[in-house]
Amino acid sequence: MRETFWPSAGWKRAIQYGWRRVWRLSGTPHAIAIGVAAGVFASCTPFIGFHILIAMLVAWVLRGNLIASALGTFVGNPLTFPAIWLIVYEVGKYMVGAPAGPDPDIAETLQSDRAFDMILPLLVPLTVGAVPVGIVFGCVGYVMTRSGVEAYQLRRRRRLAERSQAPAPFLDPNPPAGETRD
Repeated sequence: MRETFWPSAGWKRAIQYGWRRVWRLSGTPHAIAIGVAAGVFASCTPFIGFHILIAMLVAWVLRGNLIASALGTFVGNPLTFPAIWLIVYEVGKYMVGAPAGPDPDIAETLQSDRAFDMILPLLVPLTVGAVPVGIVFGCVGYVMTRSGVEAYQLRRRRRLAERSQAPAPFLDPNPPAGETRD
């Protein structure tokens, strides 16, 4: 459990490992990048618990890699959600023309008897704002992922080509006396 919230090798290593997992997926760089972009898009929505489902649906419609879409949802996590949702909420408020003024107090909203009535004014701007913000963040994720996957696949092809060009070690079917092959 501790490893989930604070990796023993550090966050940098965990993030590098995650990117390497994405780069090694089978598929075209475009399909993998579409999948990651779908996951990033879904992470911008306020529908916690449905991010992977939303990401896979978007990736399926856009013919992206479904596994990459699930991995892309890890952009949204307890460390990044506050910043993502603040941006999404402000964009959504602007788009729906919400009046300027004090925002509802979240703690008060959750303790209130009429919590559902108070959540709706938050949910509408979050949902509306998630679309443009998710598209922008998804496009950034697409570009980063596609370039990373293309570079990884090119290095891999070159490495395999070099191995196939290397001469095979000579194996004498009749080793000299006193030597044995293992």
